[in-house]
Amino acid sequence: MINSSYMWSECTVFRLTKNMRLQNMTNPSDSYDLKIFSDWIASISDGVAGESNDGHVCITIPEYLLIHTDGDPIARIVEIIFPEYVESAGDVSCLRDHAILAPTLTVVEAVNDYMTALNVGEVSRTYLSSDNVSRVDSTTDLMTELHTLGFLNCIKLSSVPNHVLTLKVGTLVMPLRNIDHSMDLCNGAHLILTRLGDHVLEGEILTGVNTGQKVLIPRLSLTPSDTSLPFKFHRRQYPIMTSYTMTINKSQGQSLSRVGLLLKKLIFTHRQLYVAVSRVTNRRGLKILIVDEDEGPTDKTENVVFKEVFNNV
Repeated sequence: MINSSYMWSECTVFRLTKNMRLQNMTNPSDSYDLKIFSDWIASISDGVAGESNDGHVCITIPEYLLIHTDGDPIARIVEIIFPEYVESAGDVSCLRDHAILAPTLTVVEAVNDYMTALNVGEVSRTYLSSDNVSRVDSTTDLMTELHTLGFLNCIKLSSVPNHVLTLKVGTLVMPLRNIDHSMDLCNGAHLILTRLGDHVLEGEILTGVNTGQKVLIPRLSLTPSDTSLPFKFHRRQYPIMTSYTMTINKSQGQSLSRVGLLLKKLIFTHRQLYVAVSRVTNRRGLKILIVDEDEGPTDKTENVVFKEVFNNV
């Protein structure tokens, strides 16, 4: 860590004191609520919310942020975050700056599949990737024998699309690579699929200065950078993911007017909870649904902040 470096004493620390996303609130009567909410987000970030702790602590989420349900948590949070889409799957206006966040890919895929199924007016189409072990690996022959095609197809990582992509016209997607900067067709952008071809996809951009423009998305050969894999492999697939829901880490850098945080699994990495709750541009835009080990609703979750990061700061 940089604050353990011998050069740290020569550094100057600049402290950020305003939540710039929340500064967009224009109603003066909301100033008190804004301060309370901003202070709560800051306490999550610094790891001081809840009891004294060594980096992992159970905290209670304020009641006004909670979603309660005794039924299907996915159906409930979708109803709260995308009410317009639930009523009419053709209404894409709410998809521009609304999102559901979750810590794990498993939950993300479950919610995305649920949302895609709501679009009952369109026929789905499935695209399969072509996977192979990287030829630059000096142990390619050995790796090919050890890791069969079926094994490669089963690998799921946040940095590459799945082997199986099931899409519909009207599906909300996000590029996983920077494809065309001039058209804002970049990692993190939002598009609605308008045509599913044999060799190319067509989509309409929903955000940025090119909103409404049609773009074409080709298949690309992608090499994941995940260091947990003991080998390198290539996947040729359309570089997109369904994005009604995304992992918390994937949401970094985005500003959203409405966010639903679905915690069916505990937060497990440094400041992950802070990243999730700080995406919104207003206090009323954040809703949290927490499911305990017995699949029941709860108001408690874990916050993880490694405090040694703040040593000497």
